[in-house]
This record gives sequence, C-alpha cells and structure tokens, in this order.
Amino acid sequence: MAAASLSASSVAATTTKSLPHSLFLSNLHTSSSPSLRLPETRPRTKPLVWASAGTALEVDQAQTSATPSKTLPFRVGHGFDLHRLEPGYPLIIGGIDIPHDRGCEAHSDGDVLLHCVVDAILGALGLPDIGQIFPDSDPKWRGAASSVFIKEAVKLMHEAGYEIGNLDATLILQRPKLSPHKEVMRANLAKLLGADPSVVNLKAKTHEKVDSLGENRSIAAHTVVLLMRK
Repeated sequence: MAAASLSASSVAATTTKSLPHSLFLSNLHTSSSPSLRLPETRPRTKPLVWASAGTALEVDQAQTSATPSKTLPFRVGHGFDLHRLEPGYPLIIGGIDIPHDRGCEAHSDGDVLLHCVVDAILGALGLPDIGQIFPDSDPKWRGAASSVFIKEAVKLMHEAGYEIGNLDATLILQRPKLSPHKEVMRANLAKLLGADPSVVNLKAKTHEKVDSLGENRSIAAHTVVLLMRK
C-alpha cells in the first residue's frame, strides 16, 4: 500500500531520470506547463533597406529603427571624429568658416564638430553611424555642408520622440585659437539642433604639441549628448 500511495509528482520525477536526454528535452518542450517550456528561438529578420536623405542602406531590421525598440526616459550618446589638416582646404567648425592656413581633408566639408554631434545623436538612438548613413563613397555627399547631416539626425531624434536635454562637446586642436569664434559656433550649433543655447556647451583644448593633433596636422572632437523623452 505504501508503494501505491506515491504522488504523481514523485512518479514523474523518477520517470524523467530514466529517460534519454533528448527524449527528456522533448517531453519538457511539449509539456502543457508554461514553466517547463524551452525558450523559443527568435526567427531571423529579413534585411531592411533603410532610406535616409536620399540614400539607401541595407541593414538588419532588428538593429535599426527610427524608433528605439525600448522606450526610455532618457538616452545618452557619445560621438568622436578626427580629420587631417591639409593646406588648400577651408577650416569649417560648427558651420563657421575659421581663418587658418589649413583645413580638414574630407569627402564633405569636413566639419569635425558637426560630424561628432551627429554620431552622438545617432549613438543615443541606437542607429548606424554617420559613415554608414552618409558614406564617403557616394559622390552626392562630396563637398556637402554638414548641416545636412545634422538636420537628418535631428529629424530622426524627433521621430523617435526625443529632444536635446543637453550637449557637451570638446574640440582638440593646436591651432588656431578658437576663443574668438567659440560663442558663434555654439550659437550656430544650438540653432541647427533646435535647442536653447544654454543646454549646448562647447570647449576647446590644445594637445600640448603631442602627436598629429599637437603638431597641427589634425583636429578631433568628442561629444556627449543627453536625449530626453518629450
């Protein structure tokens, strides 16, 4: 009688121990109990042709969307850019033409600050970087004003339901001194972003004459941006 009083759960536990591993897994998978079901494999998504400002880019739909897959109260992005400085090119920073004997060698106008800001916004949204959306292999972007890229990034930001919380950018170059131009650049950047100038901060530093930055052979920029849910 003691053997007959075994519970159903005890019998199941004893039975599953004697089953082959593959059969045991199959039994788990087909069980009516939700807690015993094996996780289902997520199906592969088809590539999506993602158009932006007249360009087309084939990316994974699971990784790219104008609206981030997870809605957060805020999102943070970091951008970095660097360009060589060469004679014969204009030096354009923040949409402002800065007098100098060298400028950025680039496919577009080489605006290191605007490129950096675009990457920070795209990064916060979880989108591809500026080089993928506006590839330098496309002749339509040759000599293009970087304000075009900023406007597209801002458009994507608004479509995703975010606005600029605040932005902090640092320019790194040995020459020229940017103090006389910094406020004009900051005001123009705020205008392009559609943000109050009080939430846009711009700093400039030398590289203490170290490597290509310090030898006036290149210019770099870092940007951190906070996007707030509207």
